[in-house]
Amino acid sequence: MAEYEYDYDPQQDYMGQEDEWEREGLLDPAWERQQRKTFTAWCNSHLRKAGTQIEFIEEDFRNGLKLMLLLEVISGERLPKPDRGKLRFHQIANVNKALDFIASKGVKLVSIGAEEIVDGNVKMTLGMIWTIILRFAIQDISVEESSSKEGLLLWCQRKTAPYKNVNVQNFHTSWKDGLAFCALIHRHRPELIPNYHELRKDDPIGNLNLAFEIAEKYLDIPKMLDAEDIVNTARPDEKAIMTYVSCYYHAFSGLQKAETAANRICKVLRVNQENERLMEEYERLASDLLEWIRKTIPWLENRTRDNTLPGTQHKLEEFRDYRRKHKPPKLEDKSKLEIIFNTLQTKLRLSNRPAYMPSEGKMVADIANAWKKLEFAEKGFEEWLLAELRRLERLDHLARKFKHKSDIHEEWTEGKEVMLQDTDFKNCNLYELKALRKKHEAFESDLAAHQDRVEQIAAIAQELNNLEYNDADAVNERCQRICDQWDRLGALTQKRRNALDEAEKILERVDQYHLEFAKRAAPFNNWMDGAKEDLVDMFIVHTMDEIQGLIDAHEAFKMTLPEADKEFNAIMMCITEVQRIVQQLDLKGVTINPYTNITGEELKQKWQDVNNLVPQRDSVLQQEMVRQQNHERLRRQFAQKANSVGPWIEKQAEAIATIGMQMQGTLEDAMLKLKNMEAQIMAYKPNMDELETYNQAIQESLVFENKHTQYTMETLRVGWEQLLTSIARTINEVENQILTREAKGIPEEKLQEFRASFSHFDKKRTLALEPESFRQCLLSMGYHFNPGREGDAEFAHILGVVDPNGSGYVTFQAFLDFMTRETTDSDTAEQVMQSFKILAGDKPYITQEELRRELPPDQAEYCIARMTPYMGGDGVPGALDYISFATALYGESDL
Repeated sequence: MAEYEYDYDPQQDYMGQEDEWEREGLLDPAWERQQRKTFTAWCNSHLRKAGTQIEFIEEDFRNGLKLMLLLEVISGERLPKPDRGKLRFHQIANVNKALDFIASKGVKLVSIGAEEIVDGNVKMTLGMIWTIILRFAIQDISVEESSSKEGLLLWCQRKTAPYKNVNVQNFHTSWKDGLAFCALIHRHRPELIPNYHELRKDDPIGNLNLAFEIAEKYLDIPKMLDAEDIVNTARPDEKAIMTYVSCYYHAFSGLQKAETAANRICKVLRVNQENERLMEEYERLASDLLEWIRKTIPWLENRTRDNTLPGTQHKLEEFRDYRRKHKPPKLEDKSKLEIIFNTLQTKLRLSNRPAYMPSEGKMVADIANAWKKLEFAEKGFEEWLLAELRRLERLDHLARKFKHKSDIHEEWTEGKEVMLQDTDFKNCNLYELKALRKKHEAFESDLAAHQDRVEQIAAIAQELNNLEYNDADAVNERCQRICDQWDRLGALTQKRRNALDEAEKILERVDQYHLEFAKRAAPFNNWMDGAKEDLVDMFIVHTMDEIQGLIDAHEAFKMTLPEADKEFNAIMMCITEVQRIVQQLDLKGVTINPYTNITGEELKQKWQDVNNLVPQRDSVLQQEMVRQQNHERLRRQFAQKANSVGPWIEKQAEAIATIGMQMQGTLEDAMLKLKNMEAQIMAYKPNMDELETYNQAIQESLVFENKHTQYTMETLRVGWEQLLTSIARTINEVENQILTREAKGIPEEKLQEFRASFSHFDKKRTLALEPESFRQCLLSMGYHFNPGREGDAEFAHILGVVDPNGSGYVTFQAFLDFMTRETTDSDTAEQVMQSFKILAGDKPYITQEELRRELPPDQAEYCIARMTPYMGGDGVPGALDYISFATALYGESDL
């Protein structure tokens, strides 16, 4: 007979004095009946997991097989292979294997031998089962440094303390009225006994049966006790009560673990859902912004001309509307994109997730490049519009000048071809012939004087063609007509001269005064024609110097008028002398000057016209001077405001950069300063609007240069937009630093130390470190690298962590995350897997029903939609693989 005799040790005994086998108690039939029922139900609650059960506790354990199976189920360990024979020594060997296993767990078996179990000794069998219950169901119970029986009793007292009608002092009489069992259930699952306050102490059987039925139905605790046995026994069996109550403890302990596991999973899923929402928002904003840029750039690159001033001015107005209305919201979207990207990366780092990589072509750098292309197209479009306005203005001026000169020329050439083809010299006498010859010489002189005008007309036509004038065909046709006529006039003039030369030998008589008049009147007349043309000539100027040059030229012209007046009087004197001779000699047919068609009245009228046009020209020039003075006022007005706004923007940008890296005080102080600066910047917006108004007035007045300031509206717009982006980005960085500090518990002094070291190596003040500067910064912080390639590989690994996108620089936020990474208390894939395992009841898979029971509805459906089917052979229909799901949460995956 194999027996286990151990000395009694109160330090290791589970029950103290009460753990000695109470043989007298076992002789009590009521107690023995209670233990039989309770222990049998307890054993079956475990054996059913192996697909078997017992009916008679003293008989079914005799061969040792089910006893060994029970120990394997409750311990989760494998026992030695049992003997399959049916002889007594086979049974004793199996029971001894079970008893050896119990002893190996530190259990003291007193006077319990294998032969007694094989012989079906009820007392020894119940004692052995009680020892197993103590070791595997009660020993591990620990409450406030009390264990085993005391721990279980203290747990019951703590849980039932709020119930005034329950007083648990022991494991026998305190449970007779059934209220203690009901209180334990109500404390943990109040929905199972919603009418607990209606239970009465004088209905113990009803209370006990209610608790037993609910425990069996909802808590998977088999009915181990009879209500009548407990009520009708003066002192219910303590071991039976403890065994049954221990099942309550383990059931509710499992619920608490499941709740903790569910909470952990909910936390992880909420973080993942928020990250996915931010990713989707980033992708949507990036797609919308890039699409808008894609559609806008072709419009800005369109150089289609309509060759009209109104049409070009309308395009300029559309461009201003784009600048004022359409672009600012997109600039806000761009800033929001950067904020979302930075916040998302910070949250992913804090939750131990991989860095977020946007879709191809939607990186922050891609968006920045697209924005640069947009601004480049913007600048080119504005320059093209202004150049087009200047070109069209020049074309309009040239077209009017061409028409004016062409009208004068065609007026002068009218009838000249007929005159040159006249053969009147064949019927005149000598004097008339000489007169005709002189007249022709005067015409030749006049023709030569008009050569300059023809060349000017051709030059203007050529320039109109070069500038792509819209009505160039009509200009070319008229110019060609004038040139062809001019060539014909030249040929006809030469032909008539030859004819007169031939007749010169026959006819000679020259009237000196007529000849003198003709010679002097013709150039003077041409001079007056040119003067009149100059005095009414149209001009276009853009600066004070240009208009002053015209005024100076006009003053120089007026200085020549006294000499011209003398010439006029000299010419008119020839006419006076002719009239005097005619009157004196009473001559006939000589009053008409045969050498010229110019008359004294014509000269007098033209001279009067010239003198009248001079003050008119003065007035036009003075009006233009006033206009240019107004342009100068606009230039100075814009320059004064720009010279104030430009330095202010630069100062604010420098202040933001200073706060970002040379922060004094706490992060909250820095955030307050940044928020105040943001408010000041937004309050300064009217100054930019005022500058836009000045710039619009300047453009509408066609003022293109401003020597009074180095700032242009374009540079100020870019500076303003960069200022708005800088303040938003810096606020976001400080918010992320606060988030990092709160999540990791970093002291403010430590943050200041990190910031000071980072700032020291940020020589360029770009708020980012190049790899070599980052390495030197780590060395200054006490970080040690191994020499040689091993140290280089270690630094390359660190660089891949802080710069996952390979941008070539390390931001302060990434530096801060790295320096504080070791203190992070974050969830891991293994923790999430273990949590799912608890919810699944230690199974390698989980069902939809279990997820919906343990998790909130939205997160349960989230898991069901993303978990893949379980492929193991031990699964049930609809089983889900929570292991691959937990791994995907922390690795490269579609999640």
